[in-house]
Amino acid sequence: MKKVIQLILIFILVISIAIFYKIFFYEADEVVEIIDEKIIIQDQKTNQSENNLIKNLNYEIRIEQNNEYKISSELSEITYKNGVELVLMSNVTAILKDQKNRVMFIKSDKATYNNNNYNTNFENNVQIRYLDNEIFAENMNLNFVDNYISVLDKVKYNGPTGTLEADNIKINLITKKINIFMNNSNRKILIKSLK
Repeated sequence: MKKVIQLILIFILVISIAIFYKIFFYEADEVVEIIDEKIIIQDQKTNQSENNLIKNLNYEIRIEQNNEYKISSELSEITYKNGVELVLMSNVTAILKDQKNRVMFIKSDKATYNNNNYNTNFENNVQIRYLDNEIFAENMNLNFVDNYISVLDKVKYNGPTGTLEADNIKINLITKKINIFMNNSNRKILIKSLK
């Protein structure tokens, strides 16, 4: 009789453990759903990694001979083109400081920043301030590889001695030599002197 009672108690114990395990630990349906959710999240991350949006992005770069370049934007998107990381920026401000601590302020609606060579193409409502001079244009290319600034399209210059309207201004960053010219050689640069 003892063996029968012991077998019944062992049987009840095994059934109790099985019921306890099933109630508190075994959740097969929910585990499958969690795995599905993780897959969806990974797919969303993959799509986001192709084009990443970043708010308030700032870059600070030291260039040869103690020159500094700082650029920031309210909203940026990181993309890749031909293996090069490009940052598409909106509401952009930039500061270019030379070795004599002269500062050029640049502002535009959009810019494309090359993260490999720091070249930047500013677009739409470009405003440039340098000392007592202001330049307004639709486009500006800041090229650190060839050391020049190119200001393009509807260029208007305001300075202490007068105003100027042209199609292009090209500035050599090393020699500070400035070339002002029109796209069509038949058209003339408009200059108004204040003196």
